[in-house]
Amino acid sequence: MNIPKNTICLWFESGAEDAARFYAETFPNSSVTAVRLAPSDYPSGKAGDVLTVEFAVAGVPCLGINGGTAFTHSEAFSFQISTDSQEETDAYWSAIVNNDGEESMCGWCKDRWGISWQITPRILTEAMAVGGERAKRAFDAMLTMKKIDIAEIAAAIAD
Repeated sequence: MNIPKNTICLWFESGAEDAARFYAETFPNSSVTAVRLAPSDYPSGKAGDVLTVEFAVAGVPCLGINGGTAFTHSEAFSFQISTDSQEETDAYWSAIVNNDGEESMCGWCKDRWGISWQITPRILTEAMAVGGERAKRAFDAMLTMKKIDIAEIAAAIAD
């Protein structure tokens, strides 16, 4: 058994396995590596229920816990997925939003389990990294968007 040194742990009311399988189907370099059943009854479940799910999202090791209603997700944690094209941006955005998720602003959306995602084209990240006037123009354009439109960002940063 190879246990990673650092793993992101996500608390789910229930549905950790469904979420992990959705992520594995949606994002490259993602997989479900183990499903662990509860060895005995616990406060929010019974022996034999799915207790934890080990998975990776875009190569990042994660552990999902079906822990009940004690904790909920917030935008304080999100996955940021970098994209290289509008097609890729649209595909991830649609996969999340059209699976009972919801849109937000500035490239953010939330999946049906309450996990926040930033679907971020590299052109935006690179423009922000340059700083100065170019970053300001990219940032101002982004503030008007829900899903990021790469052509609009490119137009905003054109010299």
